[in-house]
Amino acid sequence: MTRTVYLNGDYIPETEAKVSIFDRGFVMGDAIYEVTAVLDGKLIDFPGHMARLKRSLGEFSIRNPLDDDAYLAAHRKLLELNGITDGMVYLQISRGNGGDRDFVFPPEDTPPTVVMFTWNKPGMADNPLTQTGIRVITLPDIRWKRRDIKSVMLAYPSMAKMQAKAAGRDDAWLVEDGFVTEGTSNNAYIVANGTIVTRALSHDILHGITRAAVLRFADEAQMKVEERNFTVAEAQAADEAFITSSSMFVMPVVQIDDAEIGTGKPGPVAARLREIYLEESRKSAI
Repeated sequence: MTRTVYLNGDYIPETEAKVSIFDRGFVMGDAIYEVTAVLDGKLIDFPGHMARLKRSLGEFSIRNPLDDDAYLAAHRKLLELNGITDGMVYLQISRGNGGDRDFVFPPEDTPPTVVMFTWNKPGMADNPLTQTGIRVITLPDIRWKRRDIKSVMLAYPSMAKMQAKAAGRDDAWLVEDGFVTEGTSNNAYIVANGTIVTRALSHDILHGITRAAVLRFADEAQMKVEERNFTVAEAQAADEAFITSSSMFVMPVVQIDDAEIGTGKPGPVAARLREIYLEESRKSAI
């Protein structure tokens, strides 16, 4: 079945969706995006995604073309038109078509380009990888210094993911100055002596929406959390490791490079956090 997508206010078949070759999202990577999970036909953490979207647009000085109600209505319409029960909604906003390729921003009244589309992921809450965990390699983090902005400049994370796949692993953790920053598309955590450890928010990492929810739920469950840097060696010696993201929720990591983590199997802290996250997120989904 051909998907229906959203393009600048219109709902059209994906085969008919066209954006100018001069759009700055295409020629400059000058665009912001968000990806929202869908469970049971409802949007997970939608207000958080909207808050981060507005922050990222502000950091890029891109005009926000719609209000939250309009974004919500469009997301819900796409879910309805495409029959999505479990899946994802992708939203991208670029600075628009400047009429030519130029490093100078186009006039402020240039309409931003707004694109949304869905993809279907039946049973995503029951991902079988939760039973085995994932394995990661470590790679140098050579991205730009504003990783807190959710921009479409994803060439290096994609290359790192492919390097992990070539090594027979599931993902890569990126390392800067000896410390883990994050995964290619997720936030990174370890569990050591009963304490959940993850890097503090800064320009160095994406301010994950799932991260914020998981840490809030961990606090409510009276789990101990430390937001600080940790080394690869510390991670390899940890009792558990895991990642969080909008598509993976909470996913255990059982191997980092050649070192098995803990018992080499998913641990109880990650399992409990995933359980709590899914339960509470479903309650607040819209």
